[in-house]
Amino acid sequence: MADENPSPHLRPKSRLYGSILETVGGTPLVRLPRIEATQGLKARLALKLEFFNPLGSVKDRIGLAMIESAEQAGQITPGKSVLIEPTSGNTGIALAFAAAAKGYRLIVVMPDGASIERRKMMRIMGAELVLTPAREGMAGAIAKAEALAKENPGAWIPRQFDNPANPAVHEATTAEEIWADTEGGVDVVVAGVGTGGTLTGIARALKPRKASLRVIGVEPAESAVLSGDDPGPHNIQGIGAGFRPQVLELERLDEVRRVSERESFAAARLCARTEGLPIGISSGAVLHMMMELGKAPEMEGKLIVGIAASFAERYLSTELFSGI
Repeated sequence: MADENPSPHLRPKSRLYGSILETVGGTPLVRLPRIEATQGLKARLALKLEFFNPLGSVKDRIGLAMIESAEQAGQITPGKSVLIEPTSGNTGIALAFAAAAKGYRLIVVMPDGASIERRKMMRIMGAELVLTPAREGMAGAIAKAEALAKENPGAWIPRQFDNPANPAVHEATTAEEIWADTEGGVDVVVAGVGTGGTLTGIARALKPRKASLRVIGVEPAESAVLSGDDPGPHNIQGIGAGFRPQVLELERLDEVRRVSERESFAAARLCARTEGLPIGISSGAVLHMMMELGKAPEMEGKLIVGIAASFAERYLSTELFSGI
């Protein structure tokens, strides 16, 4: 469903780039025909493969965007400023590659339940890692990052949960890519709610163009704070922060639904074995919800687009690969 006149936000993938930073965005949108057939779905499904970004996740977009926004505002300077960010992992990796490419020192604070793969990816790019107890969730990591910032004069915290550059980059790029690749034919967008930036940006850009478009968030059943439950520990890395992020404009979403760890793992494995497409745990949660939505008779012929935030290989040490 390629657009003959692609969005100006899209970058061609067949030229010599000036640096790794120029390769962010323009990720492919891929149909899931075998899942549609084997699951008896009425709707058409397509995943936007954000692990085609250079460091393998949707967070590459905001990692670069937040740094460049701060540079333009005169808040940080390469070689002088120290960046400190609380993150469950993929934002840390995204910031690490951008910081290394631009010459910044980076300290990442993350819950110690995050996968070993994520930790090592950050360290190999020079990031300093500080771990906080998993039981404290992202709230604990945020508190620790704030304390470290006070100890490092001139430190800057990107604050992915609060930074307006987060939803803005999805409004300017991710949404435009979806619109161009579907020629405006997208009917439903599904994504996990981590910071909420992806869904907020997409809803801002596309809902005014298509009143019938539904934008649906997914959160862990084990920590369904946005649905009114208490926060709790869970193993769907990257979503379910345990609080409502400031950048999440909840009123723009049509609904937020719960998906369990078990359902997320099962859907991710199904995608790998049925489509030859190994997706990460939160992407499994998104796919599970896409399949649930796609079963409804009223979804006949509709196009559901899901955001696949990361690739399965980043979770080799987790339950996703248990018994394999």
